[in-house]
Amino acid sequence: MIEFRGVSKRYPDGTVAVRDFSLTIAAHEVVVLVGSSGSGKTTLLRMVNRMTDPTSGQVLIDGNDVATQKAVALRRRIGYVMQNTGLMPHFTIAENIATVPRLTGRTRRESRSRALELMATVGLDLAIADRHPGQLSGGQAQRVGVARALAAEPNILLMDEPFGAVDPIVRADLQRELIRLQQELDKTVVFVTHDIDEAFLLGDRIVILENEGVVAQAGTPNEIIESPANDFVAALTGTTDGSRALRIRRTATGAVVVDASGRTRGVLDEDDRP
Repeated sequence: MIEFRGVSKRYPDGTVAVRDFSLTIAAHEVVVLVGSSGSGKTTLLRMVNRMTDPTSGQVLIDGNDVATQKAVALRRRIGYVMQNTGLMPHFTIAENIATVPRLTGRTRRESRSRALELMATVGLDLAIADRHPGQLSGGQAQRVGVARALAAEPNILLMDEPFGAVDPIVRADLQRELIRLQQELDKTVVFVTHDIDEAFLLGDRIVILENEGVVAQAGTPNEIIESPANDFVAALTGTTDGSRALRIRRTATGAVVVDASGRTRGVLDEDDRP
């Protein structure tokens, strides 16, 4: 369990990134922090592994204040995936994934074995194990980033807009892969995005942030879509502009779902027809 207790972050120049934020994330829950630039979502994520320390308040993991723990040791126990992957270009793919196991005392052979195992887990061809990051596609590099984050068998996985730099087709594939991995591995996941559709797809619970980490609404995707808390949430989720007001239209090839402007948004599954 992760708890934010009244955390704030003020920088030396007076800029406030987060103001009095509180939230409890249950074990094995996927919580998505969503908001625009300046909402404090990345700052909050980085407080969990002490890449950023709050100016006031506490962040606790299973009741233990992270401020009392050594930052490097804490980070090695928590998986972290970022948008630009952060892979070391002079290391091979297997060596990148094996970095944390090596740092925590595993032998070179054990670490490589773990790396190959994780490559298979995230859907990477083992034939690329000895290539370097510069030889990979964006989607492959992001899978390597996920594998590396899982290498120390963490209970917590932090993901900071991990799919934001890839094209829509690859992004959709990576999203499906994350859903599969979570079903298989059952981690506690904190995921940051500015894309509300991605948030609704991936999150058990969504936390919508306004500036300075102010919570506009927190709830399940169904709760937020069915009952937006205010105009800001309604605009962000598409309730205001009608993009989520869907209806069925019959075509010569079957039924499709269209939005308020008449744009086709999907095909109605045969079993879901009224």
